[in-house]
Amino acid sequence: MKYWLILLGLLFTSLSQGASMRCGSSLITSDDHSSEVQSKCGEPATRVFLGYREVIDAYGGTTQVPIEEWSYGPRNGMYYYLRFEANRLTKVESKRGS
Repeated sequence: MKYWLILLGLLFTSLSQGASMRCGSSLITSDDHSSEVQSKCGEPATRVFLGYREVIDAYGGTTQVPIEEWSYGPRNGMYYYLRFEANRLTKVESKRGS
């Protein structure tokens, strides 16, 4: 039983982290605004506009929101790729540099 509780705790921890990244002593997380990320992490190495995504609101109306990908790194051999939709952080990926 104890083994299953530990396993469940590890699974919950990995699922609850979502998109996050440490910038110095600051932490950025999912739904942070792009201006907040830039103030905590500085100017990204690259900033790429990927296009628009259509979002349907609660009333059935549609809106086009911009999608951008920012990259940081290398930081300790890692590159970080941040995805923003409507200027909100939605995804953080990290990859080891070659």
